[in-house]
Amino acid sequence: MAFRHPDRATPLIFCIALTLVFAAAGPPADATAQSPSVVNDSSPLEFTYFGAAGWKISDGKVVVLIDPWPSRLKYGGGGHPDDDRPDFARTDVAWSDTTLIDSLITEADFILVHHSHFDHLGDVPYIAQKTGAKVIGTETAVMILRAYGIPSDQLYAVGGGEDYQFEGFSVRVVPAIHSALNEKHYHDTRRYDETTELEAPLRIDQFIEGGSLSFLARFDRHEVLTMGSMNFIEREFEGLEPDILLAGINGSRLGLYDYDRRLLETTGFPPIVIPTHWDNFRLPYGFSQQPNIERNILPFIETVGRLSPGTRVIEPVHLEPFTVR
Repeated sequence: MAFRHPDRATPLIFCIALTLVFAAAGPPADATAQSPSVVNDSSPLEFTYFGAAGWKISDGKVVVLIDPWPSRLKYGGGGHPDDDRPDFARTDVAWSDTTLIDSLITEADFILVHHSHFDHLGDVPYIAQKTGAKVIGTETAVMILRAYGIPSDQLYAVGGGEDYQFEGFSVRVVPAIHSALNEKHYHDTRRYDETTELEAPLRIDQFIEGGSLSFLARFDRHEVLTMGSMNFIEREFEGLEPDILLAGINGSRLGLYDYDRRLLETTGFPPIVIPTHWDNFRLPYGFSQQPNIERNILPFIETVGRLSPGTRVIEPVHLEPFTVR
């Protein structure tokens, strides 16, 4: 099955021209004093941010992808006038930029999918086919992937509450809810199941949410709590206490009550917090994200500094790997 549009030449890859900032949220804090797991030299984690809620995380033994969507297609508005790529409508069938993906992703053991919207799942069919990675997601995500020909032995349908042990890696599936979009009018109860008939390739609007998840991904002594949107179920996060939190911080969180305080407090004021899903994901790599940094990241860093001075906030840059020890 073809995944790349035949009439498009893949653009050159440029990293965003920003310097990776390890921003101390509040008074400078020595990571050694914060948490032994953060400074465990025997098990550093390497993070690479793909944009949106997409990540690659590896401890040198296991490679885990989270919502990988490097294609970053321009669809549904919100693009840039200098971006001359095709502009897709939500009713269009879209494609994956396989040349770009191949340059960024060569292997993967697991793919964790928070929900099935196109900016989370759109590139997963190609990546799963290419790498043979095990994919963990909702039944909706699994049905979409089956439509694209991904074999059942790679697919793990979950609903939240599962806690699975694999070789060298374990993951607890945490029930979640989607961001409160459209001035809090967003609500989508649609699901795909075994009776749903889907024929790939799908239109963008066929990538429905299908329920939302978070994941507690355990690497050796590191525990990373992931978020795929700007919302969470407080009682589901209580007691998890990860040492690294991938915190959804786009603007829709401002429509929720006391979001930043509740998130930090419920997760035990993690030693390290890394913002996720803060960028304009319809822009290709190389376009400035400065407006989103100023609107989303910088106020969040300031808030964390006030609420949790011992927490270190790491500001990610697209495609620039960084290590947490």
